[in-house]
Amino acid sequence: MTTLTADQVLDCSGMACPMPIIKTKKAMDTLQVGQVLKMISTDAGSVPDIEAFTRRTGHLLLNHATEGKAHIFYIRKA
Repeated sequence: MTTLTADQVLDCSGMACPMPIIKTKKAMDTLQVGQVLKMISTDAGSVPDIEAFTRRTGHLLLNHATEGKAHIFYIRKA
């Protein structure tokens, strides 16, 4: 099993839609191609939002895990 490492961590815990996806887009804009963003959100709506965001932008959703109320996403910039 490969351990994922992030180049940047974005904690959106406690934020409601649409803030996690807006902040994720802004964070992705600062990364170089190939770098990885770890985004943490407690908003259940983040799951379909991030899936749609990665499909639309071409970024790669490497992993999504749920730990308690937190959704943790690893996204590689395309």
